[in-house]
Amino acid sequence: MESNKLLQTAVPLLLEWYRIYKRDLPWRQNKDPYRIWISEIMLQQTRVEAVKEYYRRFLEQFPTVFALANADEEEVLKAWEGLGYYSRARNLHKSAKQIANKGAFPRTWEEVRALPGIGDYTAGAICSIAYDMPYPAVDGNVMRVLTRLLADGRNVDEPSTRKALTQALKEVYPSDAGDFCQALMELGAIVCVPNGAPLCENCPWGEICLARKGENAEAFPVKKEKKERKKIDLSVFVMRCGQKYAIEKRAEKGLLSGLWQFPIGEGIPSGKILAKKRAKHIFTHVEWNMTGYLVEVEREDGAFRWVTAEELKEKYALPSAFRAFLPWVISP
Repeated sequence: MESNKLLQTAVPLLLEWYRIYKRDLPWRQNKDPYRIWISEIMLQQTRVEAVKEYYRRFLEQFPTVFALANADEEEVLKAWEGLGYYSRARNLHKSAKQIANKGAFPRTWEEVRALPGIGDYTAGAICSIAYDMPYPAVDGNVMRVLTRLLADGRNVDEPSTRKALTQALKEVYPSDAGDFCQALMELGAIVCVPNGAPLCENCPWGEICLARKGENAEAFPVKKEKKERKKIDLSVFVMRCGQKYAIEKRAEKGLLSGLWQFPIGEGIPSGKILAKKRAKHIFTHVEWNMTGYLVEVEREDGAFRWVTAEELKEKYALPSAFRAFLPWVISP
């Protein structure tokens, strides 16, 4: 059976399965493009369970695109604290300002795609889910599902493969594009899973999947070999002077750009070392192996900003890489 016919057969099977087994997720309650946009940005490289509470709090704080546009960047970053990939929050803020200036959320794929931080996948997800437009949202999860269904051995790291799979999907997109888009995501999340063996016995495509028929589902998708993460050793200093703690702002470019952190350096600052601990944080391409020191100093160093524990909690966005040292920051 050629790919197009197989996909045509697969569409109604997937839709029927999705309407029965889809998870009750907060961003599936309506088709508000603003809320869908927020969820799609939050869900980039972030687990669903981790996003749920952030999504609720974020929308309480910024219930409309106009509320988000009128917020200060530090306020937005603080609301994003712990989600990682902070450029997503900055791009949300920039986009909100653009949308507010135009008076309404864009309604075409081209306008959505032109917003800061939005690529083909996110534009497709927003337009299909919010507006039922036939624009596929093809990411790694969707490519995994499709390459297994079709037993497609092309390398999914090649742009040409994503382009071909996107076009193949577009040709079979049903009128209820929003449900179909989410159904593909759902299948990749709970059945045709990224880690471990796929749960083929629960799959609506179990009888037609070519990879399952060939008993080699885990051979797909085909990818390039991953490079080993770069490992970096860091010394982190939680410096306390009275009831204030030192923080510094990272450079405006590079990893965790423009965010606040506990000072990082080579030599231990003069003062009394009260505690020491090790922690590790893994980014996509880098691994930080950190040694943290709680140091009591006699005077504030003007090279840093000195804040109370309450100010650090309420005002400054501290990346999760430094969360291991937060128990040392104690409110009076």
